Parts: sequence; C-alpha cells; structure tokens
Amino acid sequence: MVDVKLFSGQNSKYLAKKIADFYGQNLSRLDLQKFSDGEMHPIIQESVRGAYVFFIQSTFSPPSNILELLLMIDAAKRASAGYITAVVPYFGYARQDRKDKPRVPISAKLIANLLQAAGADRVMTMDFHADQIQGFFDIPVDHLRSEAVFMPYLEQFDMTNTIFASPDVGGVKRARKYAKVFNTPLVICDKYRIKANEIAGMTVIGDVEGKDVILVDDLADTAGTLCKAADALIKKGANKVKALCTHAVLSGTAYDNIANSALSEMIVTDTVPLKQESEKIKVLETGQLFARAIRNTHEHKSIAALFLEDL
Repeated sequence: MVDVKLFSGQNSKYLAKKIADFYGQNLSRLDLQKFSDGEMHPIIQESVRGAYVFFIQSTFSPPSNILELLLMIDAAKRASAGYITAVVPYFGYARQDRKDKPRVPISAKLIANLLQAAGADRVMTMDFHADQIQGFFDIPVDHLRSEAVFMPYLEQFDMTNTIFASPDVGGVKRARKYAKVFNTPLVICDKYRIKANEIAGMTVIGDVEGKDVILVDDLADTAGTLCKAADALIKKGANKVKALCTHAVLSGTAYDNIANSALSEMIVTDTVPLKQESEKIKVLETGQLFARAIRNTHEHKSIAALFLEDL
C-alpha cells in the first residue's frame, strides 16, 4: 500500500496532532523557515515520492495561513508526491461566494483556483458556508458534515421539549436536518442587515413558547446573528436557547456578545481554536472524523458511509 504522509501548517497543529493520533501515526516532518521580512519557505524534511500526502491547514486569520498551505502543496508537487489532499477544516473566505454588489470579488472561487493551481488533487473540508462552493472546484471535494459530531452529543440528552431553529433564512436547510432526525418542529429567524457584521432587526417565524430551542449555524464571527436570534427567541417565550456552531471564528466583540446574550450554551467544534475561554462555550473534537475520512480516502472507501453510520 502507498505510504500516507500527514503534514500540518503552523497554526493548525493543535488539530493536526489529534488527527494524526486517531489515524495512528506521527505527523511527518516539515520545517517552516522565514526570511527577515517574513517571507515563508517551507521545507519537507522526508521523502514524499509517490505518497498520499495530506496537508492539514485551516484558512482562518491571519491570511498567511492560505499562502503557507499553497507553498506546502507546491513543495510536495515538485517532490513527486503521488496524490495531494488539502485538508482544510475551516475554509476561509467562503462567505464571499457570489457577486452580490458591483465591483466585488468572488473570493471563495479564487481560493479554489489557487489550491488547484498549487497542485492539490483533492480538498477535504467541513461545513462550507454554502454547499454550492463545491462547484468552484474541478477536483474532488470531500465535504464533511458536523452533524456527525453534534448529533451523537445531543443524543445524550432528553430532547422531548426541544425544537431547532435557523438564525437566518439561508441556514434553514442546515437546521432542518436536525429537526428531521429528532422529529421536532423548525423555527426560522429572519434577519435584516444594514451592512456586514451589523444586524438591524430579527423576526421569529414559528411558535417557541415554553420550548428549549437549539439554534444551528455553520460559523460565528462576531456572533451577532446568534445572539440577536437568542434574544428574540427568549422574548417570544422560549424557555432557554442553545446554539450549535461548527466554526467558532469569534472575532471582535464576539466573546462579550455571547457572555451578555440570552444564550445558555454555545457548542462548537475545534476547526478554529478559541482565542479565550468562556463558560458558555463547549468545544467538541473533530479529529476522529477527519482521521476516518483520511483513511477512507487512502483506502478508496466511501466518505458518505461515515455519515450514514453516525446518523
């Protein structure tokens, strides 16, 4: 069988080490040197000729994470790697997936082009902001779903008084999956933005009186949407409100927003590392899921089967 090599970018080692542990081998050796001006120079420290190579690197801030990933891929391609997979647990710039006003970039498409141009043969990620981003790639994309992590966690609890809600219209499909599996009603929060990261108003569509509500979202940046939705749900008579959020980007005043909101708990994954601790935030690990997906890729087995087993 062809060798598997797992490499990590500098800012994703916290997750890459967990993935490697679940996979059953150590991370392969890579040295990232920097010139005095900050220019990066990754050097792969072992042979990758003919190997299945997986580069684990989320593309959260700083933007240099993207460039580091591209340089690592290029180094492996030029070292005759057999098959290169970019494992990007959090795919940054995914919110810029369309031209919604004049003279703006479609940044998600540009990142897809760059990964392919660098030499990636495959991309593995979790919870794109929009499913159609998969169509930006002309190479295979393994789109892992956080339900495989969140649903087993929720199944530990009594869900008889629980209903699910989407914090915006765009996330209805995501929340509906949970409502279907747990056989509960679905509520929608309709938000109105005046500009990015600033919400003008929120309307609740559905009955939440006396219910425990779980909001479902793919990412939280300033967490303004989730916090506004939680406050609106409590005003409508909800008993308590929790949130499931895959990518805890949490920038700006996010931690204060969460602390001062009606949210009783926010459950996230470790695709993005927390910048600080919070009593309201619980982190679930994704290392095992990514390790299983990597193994199935190497052994030419189904990725979809991972979710059929867990769901």
